[in-house]
Amino acid sequence: MKKITNDIAEGIGIFTREQIERLGDITLFFWKIIRALPATFKRFHLVVEQMMLLGVSSIPIIFMTSIFVGAVSTWQVQYLFSSAIPLTYLGSAVGKAVFTELGPVFTALIITGRISAKLAAELGTMRVTEQMDAMTCLSLDPFPYLLAPRMIAGVIMLPILTIFSSFIAIVSAQLLAELALGLDSAIFYQGLKWLFRIQDVVICLVKAFVFGGVISLSGCYFGYLTTGGAVGVGVATKNAVVAAMVLILLCNLIVVNILI
Repeated sequence: MKKITNDIAEGIGIFTREQIERLGDITLFFWKIIRALPATFKRFHLVVEQMMLLGVSSIPIIFMTSIFVGAVSTWQVQYLFSSAIPLTYLGSAVGKAVFTELGPVFTALIITGRISAKLAAELGTMRVTEQMDAMTCLSLDPFPYLLAPRMIAGVIMLPILTIFSSFIAIVSAQLLAELALGLDSAIFYQGLKWLFRIQDVVICLVKAFVFGGVISLSGCYFGYLTTGGAVGVGVATKNAVVAAMVLILLCNLIVVNILI
């Protein structure tokens, strides 16, 4: 029994040490990206290209998922509070849920599976095929050319996608409330206005800004450090997505405690 306890404690200690070391590596990696920003802004067309690839091309999937987010929000609020509050407050409850939690968090989690995996696979392939090594031999720093543009694009585009997602979710929630519950659209939007605060939008955008940085940083970090050929690319992609999702939930908790 004592040996089992020691093994468990040792395993926890090793895992904790490895995660602290990885956090330090990510911090240093992020600092290198920050230092590369001035050189990146001189080549802003690289950022625009990544904004198109990471953000604009994600609009269809965001549109589809936001419809279901709004619909589920309406049904869930009606199920939970129908016996406690009248339907006139349905818009208030749905608006609060979408702006403060569902909009930014769901958008970030959905985009993680697309952007973080894409970045890790793309950069990992460039690493294992020695394209980054070739850039270094030509005295070209990968950070301003490859990593910083992707980071900037993620930070810029995720708040935009979150605004789009929240709008679609609210509209779909209102349509379902009118068609399925018989709630007039004017009453729904009037209820939305009752509890609406500018602070809700601020919280939504701050979360989206932080989540965009987390998603891009995770994909770039694990992709840049890929080793082991094709198998390593798969491992890096998996690690990037898992790490981004965990950090999104952690950052969500931190932002909520700071801003609310």
